[in-house]
Amino acid sequence: MPDRSLIFPAEEYRCRVMALQSQMRRRQLDALLLTTPADVFYTTGFLTRFWESPARPWFVVLPATGEPVAVIPAIGAELMGRCWISDIRTWNAPDPVDDGVSLLADTLISLVPASGRIGIPMGLESHLRMPVADFLRLQSLIAPRRIADGTDAVYRVREIKSEAEIEKIRATCAVADAAFERVPEFAHHGVPLSRVFRDFQVALLQEGADWVSYVAGGAGQGGYGDVISPADDRPLQAGDVLMLDTGAVREGYFCDFDRNFAIGRAADDVRRAHASLHAATDAALASLHPGMLARDLHRILSEALVRQGAVVGGGRLGHGLGLTLTEWPSVTPLDTTELREGMVLTLEPGVEIAQGRIMVHEENVVLRAEGPELLSRRAPTELPEIME
Repeated sequence: MPDRSLIFPAEEYRCRVMALQSQMRRRQLDALLLTTPADVFYTTGFLTRFWESPARPWFVVLPATGEPVAVIPAIGAELMGRCWISDIRTWNAPDPVDDGVSLLADTLISLVPASGRIGIPMGLESHLRMPVADFLRLQSLIAPRRIADGTDAVYRVREIKSEAEIEKIRATCAVADAAFERVPEFAHHGVPLSRVFRDFQVALLQEGADWVSYVAGGAGQGGYGDVISPADDRPLQAGDVLMLDTGAVREGYFCDFDRNFAIGRAADDVRRAHASLHAATDAALASLHPGMLARDLHRILSEALVRQGAVVGGGRLGHGLGLTLTEWPSVTPLDTTELREGMVLTLEPGVEIAQGRIMVHEENVVLRAEGPELLSRRAPTELPEIME
């Protein structure tokens, strides 16, 4: 087997493939068809920003035994050749008549018996990164082989991070930690929020991010209205609460946490809101352990906020993290996913300060046998105030 690889030693990918194949046997799948950037990277180490172009589909086929097979546009052959797998099949793309469909069908037919089942992730937080018309044609070409739901076969493996993955996420968190320390250098009274967002991205890149896939936040008097709006040119004012949230990427792995700042002296209700979020996070850090369900974590955070006299904000209160900015599970009252050792999670309590004013707080942790271990540097107990 080849020992060349990118990002990780080849043995890391072999272990992932064996774990996926074990799950495939449990679910009677003869192959997995993987089409998304995260799944392709997870099995091969193929890391590129070229995914931003929607013009070409990319495929990795994982058979029941043996190495993955890459079925990819010819433009990616050189980079895939630097990864650990050796079976790389290409076509000249984009092809408006047959954009890899026949090549992919021939590959599946050669690897899967006529009575076989081919798994594709179909559940929440999955998508099929190929044209629907091509997928329907593929199904016709490979019949009587059947397409089946491969969600659990992939999720149950990817949700548990290896120590090598955890160290990558920890390193990305350190990048964001360093950038957050620099916020008072460029965020102060009179500076437009749009400029703060740009300067924050610059700081992340200067501190070692490969790219900044996600920056969000908000600013407003005594709190902010939401955490997903683009930044506008309104200058920061005394009495504002500024929140910055980042999904920076380093060597393929995300961090995802935020920090809050007061512009000038913080009002009492803002201080109380920040203290309640900190206390709720402390409660989760103290009591979370493997074997709990995602909804149990939601309950811990919610009950801790209520004990502080806070109004619990809507939406989920955390999620998984890794190769994508958000992964399963979702920390909601409805999610019954078991939380297992090795999962990387966000703790993301939120409160409503008043109508139209909220505050959220987020940390990144890995769940160990004895409980959660922080990957992000713990936010200060008291809300930082930027007085300039």
